[in-house]
Amino acid sequence: MPERTPKALRAAIAKHTPKLLPDFDRNWREKIADTYDLAPVPAFMARWWSEFALARDPQLETKVHRLEDEASQATDNALAKSLVEEAGRLRREASKAEPGQ
Repeated sequence: MPERTPKALRAAIAKHTPKLLPDFDRNWREKIADTYDLAPVPAFMARWWSEFALARDPQLETKVHRLEDEASQATDNALAKSLVEEAGRLRREASKAEPGQ
């Protein structure tokens, strides 16, 4: 994982998970650059830190997306809830990655 700065995170995304770069740049423009408001930077970083942490592990990313897809198609509320909770747990675990890991 890179340093916890927008610049370092963007460089890591560009190098290791370039498929995320267009969405990262669009989201940066919408939330930060076009508004000239730095208040959303912590939330922006939390979201994209998690997205990058997940995307750098293709097996984990596939598992999380599969759980989310299954939840969206589940007809049983309890099953859908458990699938979404598991996907969320995996996302939270991935987002705990620290710089240098």
